[in-house]
Amino acid sequence: MVSVGASADGKVALVRDALLMREPSSRLWEAMTPSAPDSVAMDVVELVRQQYGCSAVLEGSGSLVAEDETPDELPAYDGDPAGLYGHFLPADVIGQPSPPHMWFTVVDSRGRVRWTEKHEGWDVLVLVARSTPADYLAYLRRERICYLVAGEERVNLAQAIAAMGAELGISCVLSMAGGGLNGTLLRADLIDELHLTVAPALVGGLGTPSIMDGAPLAIGEAPTRLQLLSMRADAGGSVRLHYAVLRT
Repeated sequence: MVSVGASADGKVALVRDALLMREPSSRLWEAMTPSAPDSVAMDVVELVRQQYGCSAVLEGSGSLVAEDETPDELPAYDGDPAGLYGHFLPADVIGQPSPPHMWFTVVDSRGRVRWTEKHEGWDVLVLVARSTPADYLAYLRRERICYLVAGEERVNLAQAIAAMGAELGISCVLSMAGGGLNGTLLRADLIDELHLTVAPALVGGLGTPSIMDGAPLAIGEAPTRLQLLSMRADAGGSVRLHYAVLRT
């Protein structure tokens, strides 16, 4: 399932390549949503954890590292790289009961994210491909960060999510990613529900990331239809929508 906050015109960022978690974007984005005594804001992670036993949140590396940002260089790996291209799942990490243990899962086939923070109750799970640099896989192993290998040139999300279930018992994944990754999930028919919070603001801008980006529909291809499960608005003008994906 997907949880996303957007402007009234469906944008999930203010401009391309400016991370929402950094200033001034984070402050400006937060200001789009007026405070309200009956706020529609809610902790979707906790909701899906309680309702579905959801134990994994999914993000793309682009939410953590800007496209024009150069990550710190990693030490060169001088061993045989063949042994790196299998799943890395240390028993002491994966043996924790989940939930309450949660996975912060990131798609990073290019090996761009450097992991400097740890949060109680959460462990990182990186989704990589056979094209991911060996230096990065060796770095993840040194840091004892779990990873799954799925896909050749880039991460195959269907394979990755299947491996999350088979290897880790993960039965529910909540994407809180940007439009590129969400659009890939959409085209792969991997979305069951959408939690959408709409802020009373307009962003505009050709190329500004939206709720669902990625590959366009083919000519004559039908859009994915949704069934509205619930709707709530608050006095500040924000609206929370909950949809199920209709499959024929």
